[in-house]
Amino acid sequence: MGQQQLLLIVLGVIIVGIAVVVGINVFTVSSANANRDAVIADMTTLAAMAQQYYRKPTAMGGGGNAFTNWEIPTTLESTANGSYSAKVAAQSVTLAGVGNEIGNDGSDSVRVSMVVGRNAITSTTITN
Repeated sequence: MGQQQLLLIVLGVIIVGIAVVVGINVFTVSSANANRDAVIADMTTLAAMAQQYYRKPTAMGGGGNAFTNWEIPTTLESTANGSYSAKVAAQSVTLAGVGNEIGNDGSDSVRVSMVVGRNAITSTTITN
């Protein structure tokens, strides 16, 4: 082979290597974003369940205008997207979710906290 052909082969290998590295980086970032969105969606579902419990009369198995005895259903404490916990007070629920993907800092998991009031989700905080 001539020098020009060897140079083209080396150049082609370098370009393919760079493309693979860029592809891996894009995949990693998009998987963290997808996991963050999935954790928020799961927590929104849990928030709706808590508000439903709040509004349901105690005679029908609800809270009767209180979150006091609400719990996350055991089947939803851990999903394919992450694991969830709740801190329950009489008039609010604070949900915490930990995703299965590594977040933006490259070392810690995606974390989301959500405060649920009787009529709305009052705050959502995304960490990492």
